[in-house]
Amino acid sequence: MNPTDLNRLQLLVSNTQTIKKEFAWQNISISRLAAMLYAAEDKAADPSALRNVHDLIKESTGAFSIFRGTLSVGIAAMLSLTDDPQGGLEDTLQTYEQMKAHKFKPSDHLAMAAYEIARHAKPEQREDAIRRAKIFYDGMKENHRFLTSYDDYVFAAMLGLSDLEPEPALKQMEQLYAELKPELRVSNGLQSLTQLLVLGGADWNAASRLHQLREAFKQRKIRTDRDYTLPSLGLLALLPLDIQVIADEIEANIAYVREQKGYGAWSITDRELLLLISSLFISRSIGEVRQGLSASTVSVALTNLVIAQQAATMATVTAIAAVNSSSSN
Repeated sequence: MNPTDLNRLQLLVSNTQTIKKEFAWQNISISRLAAMLYAAEDKAADPSALRNVHDLIKESTGAFSIFRGTLSVGIAAMLSLTDDPQGGLEDTLQTYEQMKAHKFKPSDHLAMAAYEIARHAKPEQREDAIRRAKIFYDGMKENHRFLTSYDDYVFAAMLGLSDLEPEPALKQMEQLYAELKPELRVSNGLQSLTQLLVLGGADWNAASRLHQLREAFKQRKIRTDRDYTLPSLGLLALLPLDIQVIADEIEANIAYVREQKGYGAWSITDRELLLLISSLFISRSIGEVRQGLSASTVSVALTNLVIAQQAATMATVTAIAAVNSSSSN
């Protein structure tokens, strides 16, 4: 096993226990997301820092604020990993209000989208990023009225932050959707997949690599063609790595984590585990590729792939958390 992967998987497991202990009544999927965010930075979860930022969120928002709900621990983790959590929270809350002014509807997904725009855009760029995000979202809605909803807000925000032109990008999404639909069926996951492929700089060979990787995973009895796992499959297919190497390493990483406390079959579903494992693998792989390139040769597609990986993780875990919360009520 890759030593970086091993270290991060060990951190994922230990961080989950730390965060679960500190926030015993919080949504476990969001706690695992927070654990993964720390692990991706090669850091042990800091319960004191998390608690301080969590308290800051409560002090800065109203009793019924989205930011104090299911996502609070995840947002606290993201902010605690920055140099200025208070400033980051203020920027996020302001961006959230700006997005509502552009007719985005209040939701957990909008909170995540607002965080991403506040994090990745300078103050003077945020209004333009929000405007572009709305153009992308409206274009998605026009093409797929019944599939496009709040769960597309994060992807729309990431596209708004990119340098992609809306019209050709939306057209490419539709071309990919039409090409992949016969094999993968109509679903929210397929729409998310096409958004991520475009954001990650997919070329004419993307569909072929996607099929090859899907088959490689099927041979290893790993299902990657379901609603929640399709975005991860697409991102893995975009990595400049050998298909068999990707499948072998993901399989080994899953097998290792399945043996750890809190990650057995009764504790976490295959789809959520695959999402977390894939996210750490993608983060490590992109980091290694970027280290081998000079700053001037790092491609826009590679930069977008970093953003796409984060967007997919946030959006998918948010959706899983929502399902878990509704089923437990």
